[in-house]
Amino acid sequence: MKLDSKDKQQFINLVRGFEGESEFDGLLEQLGNEYLIMNDLLLAKHNTFFQIDSLVISHDTIYLFEIKNYEGDYYIEGDKWYLCSGTEIQSPLIQLKRNETLLRRFLQPYQLSHITKAFLVFINPEFTLYKAPRDEMIIFPSQLKRFMKGLSLGKPQLMENQLQLAKKILAEHQDKSPYTRLPTYKYEQLQKGIICWKCRAIETKIDGGQLLCSICSAVENADSAILRSVEELRLLFPERKLTTNAIYEWCGAMVSKKTIRRVMKANYELTGHGRTAHFIKK
Repeated sequence: MKLDSKDKQQFINLVRGFEGESEFDGLLEQLGNEYLIMNDLLLAKHNTFFQIDSLVISHDTIYLFEIKNYEGDYYIEGDKWYLCSGTEIQSPLIQLKRNETLLRRFLQPYQLSHITKAFLVFINPEFTLYKAPRDEMIIFPSQLKRFMKGLSLGKPQLMENQLQLAKKILAEHQDKSPYTRLPTYKYEQLQKGIICWKCRAIETKIDGGQLLCSICSAVENADSAILRSVEELRLLFPERKLTTNAIYEWCGAMVSKKTIRRVMKANYELTGHGRTAHFIKK
């Protein structure tokens, strides 16, 4: 389906944010065994939810990182942030400080001796901030390499109490966010077919046991493409039973029902008989 302009912009922002967080995750992986790294945490304190892009634990410090993949020119007036077009945006620094406060409250029951430090990281080299404050909480793209190098300088090995702390935090992680906003969609309005794994176009065809994309020329094993489409169906419509006919329709009748049954029997469990027969995860 085609997204309206508001949902499309939200999707673009989510993708951009995810790409920025993934890039920063790659930098953190270079730190070594002196740090415990937890990504994309959703925690709650007194029914107040807060999200943490990256939480890093060392022997004496807990680092909170808020990652922004902003691109283009921005400026600050007072405590307000703006695009250079003059459009006001939510201050990421205020967002960071809120999360830092909630994290400190969250950690209070553990009576830790650790120091908590929070940083706002701008990951995109195409980002410029005019009238930027001299705030040690902000890490700009040109500073990232030096910052990561400073973190990686000889730290003592982690002890058992840091490992236990990480386990306790992970145990408090919430799987469902109350802030998730999905566009309204119905099965009947969605275009059916197998989407290209690479460019996400639906202009594909099955030929010789392969899924071929007419837009980007990507090639994928047909069995893999069918299973990927089944997982998308499960994600979008978890209440629907995975019958052969349902999968055949969802795939746009691009593959035979015989092929679908073969692929599903090899990867899913068949339950029920006759009209009630359907596939479930093994």
